[in-house]
Amino acid sequence: MEFLHQLFQKQAYDKNNFFLIAGPCVVESEEIVMEVAEGVADICKRLQIPYVFKASYRKANRTSASSFTGIGDEAGLELVKKVGEKYSLPTTTDIHAHEEAALAAKYVDILQIPAFLCRQTDLLLAAAETGKIVNVKKGQFLSGESMKFAVDKVRKAGNEKVMLTDRGNTFGYQDLVVDYRNLPIMKQNNVPVIMDCTHSLQQPNQAGGVTGGNPGMIATIAKAAIATGADGLFIETHPNPKEAKSDGANMLHLSKLEELLEKLVKVRMAVI
Repeated sequence: MEFLHQLFQKQAYDKNNFFLIAGPCVVESEEIVMEVAEGVADICKRLQIPYVFKASYRKANRTSASSFTGIGDEAGLELVKKVGEKYSLPTTTDIHAHEEAALAAKYVDILQIPAFLCRQTDLLLAAAETGKIVNVKKGQFLSGESMKFAVDKVRKAGNEKVMLTDRGNTFGYQDLVVDYRNLPIMKQNNVPVIMDCTHSLQQPNQAGGVTGGNPGMIATIAKAAIATGADGLFIETHPNPKEAKSDGANMLHLSKLEELLEKLVKVRMAVI
């Protein structure tokens, strides 16, 4: 998968390692995105893990209308780009409608398609036509087999740079469960496959209008994903999850990331 090697060409990394997509859920402020990017980049450099910085420039899928959605589209995108330039990192953000693809592509290296929108043909085609890497998250309502159609849409638009991310499946009204069979199944499409270790632990549809989570299981989800062949991990992290403006209930505290990644590198070396 040559496009991954090109993506990480500015980083010194172990080619046998998994890659990491990590950052705060949403761009809250310059201070937060810089603190997270610097902290994660330092850890990944030491462990030789290739790293992509992630932050959403806008959150369009909040449970409550009163929830924080962002600091403004171009302001958010400018900060994501600034992080990439300052720390020599590839970057990613999610897009929610086809008209956002061309705008976001000016600022980031990877366009992420949210799980709820993975069947939206016009969105997938618009993302593919930018020529950027397209990371499609598997819908909570879909099987791994079904994601071949998302891959086909991107490829038929002339873009071979596509990745798939699992983030669990709906289990009742207020929980998710991870079926690890989906990882090798999705890899049959000859694409990198990623495990979203934080969103897969969401507890959605809470009566209070704020999504819950179970961050104590992040390490379990991550270790199992590496053991079952994930090429990459997606972990949202924050220096103070309780104060995060989005998805704080299922984010990993930044101070806990290094210890977890050290363990995951050992798991990776054991299974390759």
